[in-house]
Amino acid sequence: MGDVAGDRWDAWIGRTERRVDRADAGLAARWLATLDRAAPPDGTMPQGFHWCLCTPDAPTSALGADGHPLRDDSQDSFLPPVPLPRRMWASSKVEFLAPLVLGAAVERRSSVAAITEKRGASGALVFVDVAHETLCYGELAVREVQSVVYRDAAAAGLPLVPPPLGEGTFHPGSWTAHRALTPDEPLLFRYSALTFNSHRIHYDLTYAVEVEGYRGLVVHGPLTATLLLDLAQAELGDNALKSFAFRGLSPAICGEALHLVMREDGGAVELAAFAADGRQVMAASAKT
Repeated sequence: MGDVAGDRWDAWIGRTERRVDRADAGLAARWLATLDRAAPPDGTMPQGFHWCLCTPDAPTSALGADGHPLRDDSQDSFLPPVPLPRRMWASSKVEFLAPLVLGAAVERRSSVAAITEKRGASGALVFVDVAHETLCYGELAVREVQSVVYRDAAAAGLPLVPPPLGEGTFHPGSWTAHRALTPDEPLLFRYSALTFNSHRIHYDLTYAVEVEGYRGLVVHGPLTATLLLDLAQAELGDNALKSFAFRGLSPAICGEALHLVMREDGGAVELAAFAADGRQVMAASAKT
């Protein structure tokens, strides 16, 4: 069904980008406030905070119709100009090597690792894998491979996604930890602000529905992943995970209940997020 993209994108394989930032107290306080939680007492920041550092800073005039930075054929374009209009964060594999320290100088080194073309039920897909290394005071703290997927435009006349909530009910069953919450507009706004993410599917309801074909505003994939990390923190303690991987399975919709669950077996941790009717939104795994 899929094959590696041909020489069309060869010039982008290995392309690099470097960004610097600081884990300053103001950003940390806003991140903690967004999640309704307190800071660890040892001066470190919880896992998941790295997604709010070294964020894209393209000028507003350089944004595309979807709110993402424009991409072109120039040497300055880190990501390739894939001619597919819809973009989503599909998955990540993260290694936590050391905690991020409050006030630390932070550097992120990124490179395009792979570009793969596929065809799915919804049409053409292009996956771009980006490898990130986040350094804290010059020492490697987080290593991640992030997969971004580009998709065809939403076809006219098709049902909105995800499908309307069914009659089923999510039951925690064998999961040992469970938290239910309803992501609302203020939460999505705050997370977009923290990550400097202007993708319109997270705040522009008309665009999300009429252009991209979603049933409502979409909860950010890394926000759902951050909420799962927060559940792991509540059960296992601060900065307890050595690795964490997640994959988005279905969009979570703003204003609808989201069930976060976890279970552990000998250091292997399984996590997941579900909609109220049992539709799985995200699958994740971790190691302590």
